[in-house]
Amino acid sequence: MFFGRPWNVWVSEYELSHRDPRNRLCHTLGIPMIVVALALFVASLWIAGLWLWALGLFILGWILQFVGHVYEGKPPEFFRDWRFLFVGLRWWVAKMRGQV
Repeated sequence: MFFGRPWNVWVSEYELSHRDPRNRLCHTLGIPMIVVALALFVASLWIAGLWLWALGLFILGWILQFVGHVYEGKPPEFFRDWRFLFVGLRWWVAKMRGQV
């Protein structure tokens, strides 16, 4: 459950805005880049210079997200509801498991 709705409902709604294969590819690559970047930002507190890699991955990951939505012809779901920022990762996990 996430904010009173089952995860599969959130992911199904997210999926509706991610039909174009080019958008799906951009998200398949961009989402893990953003997640790894966030982890690297934390690690950069102890490892000098790592923040540059984190920043690069973070920016590239977000560029891929927005490029994908240009192909899709729809704005990102999080423009409508900020909670979709968290649903994207859940969608990616489901995609990697072959569930979407």
